Amino acid sequence: MSRPKIGLALGSGIARGWAHIGVIRRLEKEGIKPDYVTGTSIGALIGGMYLAGKLDDLEDWARDIGKSGLFRLLDIRLSGGGLISGNKMLKLLESTIGDINIEDLPVPYAAITTELGTGHEIWIREGNLAQAISASYALPGLFSPQKIDDRWLIDGALTNPVPVSVCRALGARLVIAVNLNADVFGMATIDDANSELMIDENGKKKNIFHARSPVNLMKHRFFDKTGTEPSIFGVMMSSLNIVQDRLSRSRLAGDPPDITIAPVLARHGPLDFSKADEMIAEGDAAAERSLPFLIRAIEVLS
Repeated sequence: MSRPKIGLALGSGIARGWAHIGVIRRLEKEGIKPDYVTGTSIGALIGGMYLAGKLDDLEDWARDIGKSGLFRLLDIRLSGGGLISGNKMLKLLESTIGDINIEDLPVPYAAITTELGTGHEIWIREGNLAQAISASYALPGLFSPQKIDDRWLIDGALTNPVPVSVCRALGARLVIAVNLNADVFGMATIDDANSELMIDENGKKKNIFHARSPVNLMKHRFFDKTGTEPSIFGVMMSSLNIVQDRLSRSRLAGDPPDITIAPVLARHGPLDFSKADEMIAEGDAAAERSLPFLIRAIEVLS
């Protein structure tokens, strides 16, 4: 018997996306390899790196990064369409992935983005892989929109946080969805968003901005939580969590996956990039919990 064509839909979730690595590792260990991969935001990054053969490099980097390590890659500015231009991140992606086009990947892949001018959901299925990934995670207000094919594109989480529908459209008979926002109750947001920016590897508070930078004058307004009022950045992160959760519920109800892998990640903030070890382990555990259902589904559809 031939097994069904399997689609892997990797959802959005910012730093919680490290759990995708654990999911992929567990599926590979069980001999389950997807025939289609789709990803939104951090899901597009993990899926693209996986298919490009660079998942080991990404995992090593994720495990080694400190609390402030990621922010050294963020080129902060006060003009343009976002607080961060994203050029440093794009150059790092390009240097790691190389000049690879989506068409050259071993299986069909799509990065999900949103067109800024129309709100349309855009599937990037061809062209430069690094550029497609950077467009998919261009969080509004934080990262600048990316221009591809004369369209300004932003984070795909605004239209399709868990791209099950894209897997089905590509031809998947069995769709595995990885939903990073299923564990919504008690989800860490504002406090973790602030502490992640302001605490170093030794647990001491620090200022990640250069003292003479003009951004330093605005850091309290954007990132610090004073009194009982949340910061602007904290509100942005909390709002994104709400949007992703509500939209995911709606989209998955209308087009449910065959198998949902739901890592328990509520205790991790959206900027907890330094907690890769814990989140990768939880991704592995979540995939293991779903294995009996996945194996049964493969048997039924074979």
